[in-house]
Amino acid sequence: MIDQFRELEKPVSVRKRDVVLMATVTSFEALAFPSKSELRQFAELFTPLFHASTEEARRQAVAALSQCPNVPGAVALFIASQPISIAAPFLVSSPCLSDDLLIMIARTQGADHARAIVRRDQLSPTVIDALVGLRHSEPTRTAAPAAEAEPKAEAMARTTARTAASDRAATAAAGATAGAMTNLSAVAAAETAAAPAATSKPGKTARSARTEKSAAAAASSEAETAASTVSAATAAEREEQLRDQIRQLAAHVNRPSSDRLGLRTITAMQAALLVRFARNREGAHFATTLADILSSSRWLAERILIDLSGRQLATTLLGVGMEAAEAVFVLERLYPHLAKPAPGATRAEQLWNGLNAVDCEERIETWRRADSYTFHPEQEPAALAPANTPAPRPAPTLVPSTDTRSRPGPAAQDAVMGRKTPPHQQNLRLR
Repeated sequence: MIDQFRELEKPVSVRKRDVVLMATVTSFEALAFPSKSELRQFAELFTPLFHASTEEARRQAVAALSQCPNVPGAVALFIASQPISIAAPFLVSSPCLSDDLLIMIARTQGADHARAIVRRDQLSPTVIDALVGLRHSEPTRTAAPAAEAEPKAEAMARTTARTAASDRAATAAAGATAGAMTNLSAVAAAETAAAPAATSKPGKTARSARTEKSAAAAASSEAETAASTVSAATAAEREEQLRDQIRQLAAHVNRPSSDRLGLRTITAMQAALLVRFARNREGAHFATTLADILSSSRWLAERILIDLSGRQLATTLLGVGMEAAEAVFVLERLYPHLAKPAPGATRAEQLWNGLNAVDCEERIETWRRADSYTFHPEQEPAALAPANTPAPRPAPTLVPSTDTRSRPGPAAQDAVMGRKTPPHQQNLRLR
């Protein structure tokens, strides 16, 4: 690399543009926090150097910039608009591509760029929805002739199948022709050897010709059938691949209920404690455990339990991902009216089935945010303090006075400060 940078010392007419391009990219990568002027200068230098360099240098420059988070927006759009053989690493791993830019590139540059965008590690729901929409709208856009709508891979497969079919048909036809010539030569020899016999059977040669024609037709039809079978198998395989890709994209938007990554989730121990305290009707312990699950104050847990309808507790249990059977049991034990039967289920089951998990999660976060605004740790009630903690005693206060005549004596000062005067000092003071 040091030897390559020596190219910068040569005159302009002798310099290699590839080295100048890589030197520009390397110097820009070394800037941890580039200023606005440096970003503008890089954007002005990059485009002409990129056009003047070879394809290999372009690929190296794009691969280097794909890991840089400070690429200007104009340069990022320019690189992403290049052919897929150059822009692929930038589309897959560049952190400077925004959602709007990714959607615009997928809509304007074609299917190859969209496939490269799909391979990114992290895609927002907005980009996923746009990619799924492009996938659904692709058959409508490509309603042109079949030859223009086929992808390159499928076209190559069909071309290969047709070539193989034509080869097989040519081989069959050559075999049929050789057989026909053999039969004709045999017939000619038979006619020469036995003219009367040939005269007596004039239709034998005609029947042999018809037989050979039917064999050639059967071979050609078999070749066409094989080609159509290969094409149908290729099309079915490609459709299955498209279905798998759509399922993977849909999984990002509609996550399963078991996927609780990044959400507040109750543990197995906490769920067991809630069931135990609900069975024994231990409301204080239940509120303490619920506050620990929510990472909130005890006031919020008690406020949730005060709701006699049980809806707020059901919302909390569903929002933290508690099992349905355990949550229904807790609701029926704490709120006996929810254990009464209803059409098809109990009232607790009807309440549980009528809630939405996403809405419950948002409601819990709203409650916790309001609790953080209104509650402070120093306001924690004394009931939550450990049993062996002594009660705080107010500090004694002395009122200063400038009047020496009204100043209390030593005994009075001891009484105010809470000190006990020894007996021998009491006798001295009394004297």
